[in-house]
Amino acid sequence: MKRDKLLDCTLRDGGYINDWNFGFHTIKDIIKKLVSSQVDYVEVGFLRNCDYDRDKALFNNCAEIAPILPDKRDNTMFTAMALHNKYDINKLEPYDGKTIDAIRVTFHDYDIDEGLSFIQKAQNKGYKVFCNPINIMGYSDEMLLKLFQKVNQIQPYAFSVVDTFGSMMKSDLQRIYSLVEHNLDSSIVIGLHLHENLALSYSLAQEFIAMKSAGRKSVIDASMMGMGRVPGNLCMELIMDYMNKNQGGTYDVNPVLDGIDDHIAQLKQIEPWGYSTAYALSAKYNLHRNYAEFLLGKGRLRAKQINQILASIEEHKKTAYDKEYIEALYEGFQNHEVDDRELVLQLKEQWQDRSILILAPGASIVTQKAQIDQFIAEKNPVIVSANFIPEIYKQDYAFYSNAMRYSAIEDKHDINGLLVTSNLMDVCSNESMLNYADLCFDDKGKSDNCVIMLMRLMIRLGKNQVYVAGFDGYQSKGCNYISSYMANQHTKGQEENIRNTGYVADIRKKLEVIFLTPSLYDK
Repeated sequence: MKRDKLLDCTLRDGGYINDWNFGFHTIKDIIKKLVSSQVDYVEVGFLRNCDYDRDKALFNNCAEIAPILPDKRDNTMFTAMALHNKYDINKLEPYDGKTIDAIRVTFHDYDIDEGLSFIQKAQNKGYKVFCNPINIMGYSDEMLLKLFQKVNQIQPYAFSVVDTFGSMMKSDLQRIYSLVEHNLDSSIVIGLHLHENLALSYSLAQEFIAMKSAGRKSVIDASMMGMGRVPGNLCMELIMDYMNKNQGGTYDVNPVLDGIDDHIAQLKQIEPWGYSTAYALSAKYNLHRNYAEFLLGKGRLRAKQINQILASIEEHKKTAYDKEYIEALYEGFQNHEVDDRELVLQLKEQWQDRSILILAPGASIVTQKAQIDQFIAEKNPVIVSANFIPEIYKQDYAFYSNAMRYSAIEDKHDINGLLVTSNLMDVCSNESMLNYADLCFDDKGKSDNCVIMLMRLMIRLGKNQVYVAGFDGYQSKGCNYISSYMANQHTKGQEENIRNTGYVADIRKKLEVIFLTPSLYDK
């Protein structure tokens, strides 16, 4: 008996495209073709508290499912999915072997016990049950180990690795599979459900097959033509062909291809799915896909701007979609957008042939003053201070990105070369203004650290080198700043050290950063 099997979820996951309204005869024909292809499992739709419509793949019970199932099943088993908090398990009849054979149950990381209790109730009715935790990429190793302990106690038929937000990379799959293999009871089947956000579903499925233990049974989800909520799923026709060539599979791909021509291709023309930059960005940050969907709906955001907004979503807001939250982020972003192209061109021309010294307010600009003065005398650099006005040096430009630091300037009219970022437009008047989002975000995400933003500005200006002094890093003991009021504004400590070290390392791939004073970030 082959240990790697396929489950088709076209009628369930694909239903997000057309509100599950495939039509009664189309539903029956898709199932018939899948059975003819010898697929191992067919998911017929959702079990849900709903008003039954025979044209939709949504059902209250098995009696409503029975009319769409073929008389001849061959070796195909049938399943349906249930969200534990959207379906009354008391509606489900005891298993009788005449309709569905298995139920797949989903739950979030915040309602695990409720989900597992639902699974037990379905098992008690005689069904095979898949345990499908939502967004497994959001689980820490410790959380997964605790989940496995609970799952082992109730012994479901299968446990699925569900990449809900399509953010999984090869290394993530290896880590999670290793934890599953070594901690989940060996009798439990491992499932895999992938999404196409990063265009990796087909390659990850192959990786899964290659790394899987020979003794462990598995089920891989796919759908016809990858049909599913944008950007879609693993393509059934592709993985069938791969299994036939490499795993000794006996799937007949032709009925699936006929099903695509007869039913699925026309749906894709009406409501297309597939790779999308915005959904790839949502996967990059492991976010609920609705955030990208909301921003796409605005219709006037460039991909770069979507990236910048998504990067600013806080950790505790990532998994559960919050419409009011993303609306506020969007409005804030729109309100602080400025066109700084003329200013950037002006700075580029003025600084073109000169060295640049970023002067940060770390204590080292006092203790290392002799070395800094010598450098200034030799290089005559453009000196740009970062969120402060130095008393012992004369800056050429003062760059501000922090409202509190900006408000602390006593007489702004006496300062030459005042540059501010657009997040300060509510508190500043007519200073030269740089677009905040373009300096706050890059491929590593968001960093509103003033010195990091200045380094990014150097990259925008086409500079290939920058000198830095006073970017010391945060230490629990001793003096971190030249003025005590600055220390009161920062409490991130070691966490910020780690983050800034990573940002500096990434920036150094594009810009030579030379520290004139000791820095914890100089690694």
